[in-house]
Amino acid sequence: MQWGMGREEQKMPIKTIITKAPRPVKIYTDQIEPEARQQLTNIAHLPIIHSHVAAMPDVHLGIGATVGSVIPTRGAIIPAAVGVDIGCGMNAVRLSLKAEQLPDSLLPARRAIERAIPVGFDMHRRDIARRSTITSLMNGLESIAERHPKLNIKRGKPYKTWVRQLGTLGGGNHFIELCLDESNAVWLMLHSGSRGIGNSIGRYFIELAKKDMHDQLGNLPDKDLAYFTEGEKHFDDYVRAVHWAQDYAMHNRREMMRLLVDALKHVLPPFTTTREAINCHHNYVAVETHFDAEVYVTRKGAISAREGELGIIPGSMGAKSFIVRGKGNPQSFRSCSHGAGRRMSRSKARRLFNAEDMARQTRGVECRKDKGVLDEIPGAYKDIDEVMANQHDLVEIVHTLKQVVCVKG
Repeated sequence: MQWGMGREEQKMPIKTIITKAPRPVKIYTDQIEPEARQQLTNIAHLPIIHSHVAAMPDVHLGIGATVGSVIPTRGAIIPAAVGVDIGCGMNAVRLSLKAEQLPDSLLPARRAIERAIPVGFDMHRRDIARRSTITSLMNGLESIAERHPKLNIKRGKPYKTWVRQLGTLGGGNHFIELCLDESNAVWLMLHSGSRGIGNSIGRYFIELAKKDMHDQLGNLPDKDLAYFTEGEKHFDDYVRAVHWAQDYAMHNRREMMRLLVDALKHVLPPFTTTREAINCHHNYVAVETHFDAEVYVTRKGAISAREGELGIIPGSMGAKSFIVRGKGNPQSFRSCSHGAGRRMSRSKARRLFNAEDMARQTRGVECRKDKGVLDEIPGAYKDIDEVMANQHDLVEIVHTLKQVVCVKG
């Protein structure tokens, strides 16, 4: 196991600690719903947990495992903690443009983005990803498909789907934004993951873990916390599959960014891009060393924040986002939040808000403002400034971004 290591530093303050479990849970906020607290407690009861469980300041209730949790495990991985949007994460680049160079109306820019990038369940009508990318991914998929034919991902329609979803956004909270930083420099930022094939791989192995642990499920605090153990039948297969899906997600964001830059060149003044600033996962598993042990670290809604490492923490579609630099805090397993975090469910947001609320809360942003995106209204999310204040021990802010165009999945 050699996927990233680092030195330990002095202990930093924590907002909340749950001790009603064999391992403590250290939380970087004192605002956490009871259901999420229970999920974290359930995780901390697992015998495979190393040291403690960390919860970021955007923590909230998830499916199986808590969103905003960092889970170190010894000799085992929990597929439901990684989740089904395997490798979901962020990509951002800075353009050579300044705010004053942007056109008065940004509607053409939004329309250009919407034409270039399929959203929701849609895909491209032809193979648009670079052939080298497709070939590399196909080679890695061979052994997974052969050992698990029930996944049905190698040929025919499933093959066409995963190839043509490269360079697509997906749905839910995935987004593409044009932003301005504190110096009025223009940024392009996006949030997406491993699309349909990552979902299929995630669901398949979550159920497979439950089957493998069938005789032990009664000993788990939640059956969704079933795990694969090193040396047992399907552990290596899951590791291979989850890393393939993480690679797919990384390539998906790169292909999307390439398409976006090409599309915007037709509606914005001439520009160049800086090097790719960040392309980081926030739903993934990696091998790292923490507290003198080599462990599997699962970040479910959290990003790596090693000392000096750059990351992206987005707010809601009407708030600020941040480019940050990690401080390498050992108590968070060198991690930080992946965003603002929801403060209410999607169904509750649709009940509480209307299109007028959406228009008011996204004033100044070129985006959809209809009831179809009410579940993503800024009011459904936590205050990003408070989230950032709660993790000042984890990261420092490098750039503050404010979106001027937002396209939701």
